[in-house]
Amino acid sequence: MSRRPAAVAASVLTVLVLGAVSACSGNSSASTGGSGSTPTVKLMAGGLDKQIYLPYQLAKQLGFYKKYGVNVQLSTEQDGGVGAEEAMASGQVDMAGAWYNHTIEFQAKGKAVEDVVQLSGAPGEREMCTTKSGVHSAADFKGKTLGVTDLGSGTDTLTQFLAAKKGIKTSQFHRIGVGAGSTAIAALQNGKVDCVMTTQPTVAAIQKKGVGTSAIDLATTAGATAAMGGAYPAASVLARTDWVNSHKATVQKVVDALVATMHWINTHSAADIANKLPASFVSNQLVTKADYVSALNEDKGQFLPDGIMPAGGPKTSLATEKLVGNVKGAVDLSKTFTNDFAVQANKTEGFKTTTTPAGPNG
Repeated sequence: MSRRPAAVAASVLTVLVLGAVSACSGNSSASTGGSGSTPTVKLMAGGLDKQIYLPYQLAKQLGFYKKYGVNVQLSTEQDGGVGAEEAMASGQVDMAGAWYNHTIEFQAKGKAVEDVVQLSGAPGEREMCTTKSGVHSAADFKGKTLGVTDLGSGTDTLTQFLAAKKGIKTSQFHRIGVGAGSTAIAALQNGKVDCVMTTQPTVAAIQKKGVGTSAIDLATTAGATAAMGGAYPAASVLARTDWVNSHKATVQKVVDALVATMHWINTHSAADIANKLPASFVSNQLVTKADYVSALNEDKGQFLPDGIMPAGGPKTSLATEKLVGNVKGAVDLSKTFTNDFAVQANKTEGFKTTTTPAGPNG
């Protein structure tokens, strides 16, 4: 199963083909022709229409991939299908728009995967609970049924971590997979779960329907720091280290485009952002465009302005993985991320960086 946070309506989650390519992932950049041709990169995201993952699509809408000389073919993972990070690791795509923590998990399994640009300092998630649940923090999880995307997903890991931080054992509450979007909402409405961890704009839909309220904020960097003890690097771009090493010029172009996008997000309003995204992303059976803009205003603080991995972020992520038992051995954090491409991207454009960068030890 894919280890990913909650998605919005399944009808929106369709593969978006932004350029025709037939090359295999391993040599996609070389497949576009001789020297001087525009390299093509295949990037699968863990839900292009989720607000937490909006930078990948926004970069395309703004024309930044083209501006920086790379043809990025975007696709989105499907419910029940292969996760973006697994598709990347197996060579189906070159890059994954996924959470940083997967690099730690891959290293523990003997696979070299690294984060080449960090887009957010928080998971973008909220623990949405019914008023009857009595849940106001993870200390109240005991005896409750908590909805996660899938067992083993990123939301499952976070749920267990929050409980452990409050001294609640996993045996003291029940976790079930409730899918994404409308199915997660239905689980709350039907009393199948007391709470569900999910993202915007599903959060806005839950609030609008009066089904639940936000009990725990992991949607902003400040909220994640308060709940988890530090910034939690989530949305990023992951790639196999061997692929990065053999395609450094291409990786730099992708990072240039995304760093420019992060600065654009930081200097524009939620309404400006929504106006640039596909109509189906911002208005669907769950939310209106006004809802989407309001939700983005609320949780826009998750996005980092410069693509830099924040100091302490890798350590927080590693602590999470160890506390829930996903990783037990030693991990070399210096091999799980690099700020080199983002630093160069900011320098090239003369952007001022404000994020304190993580050192080799995270």
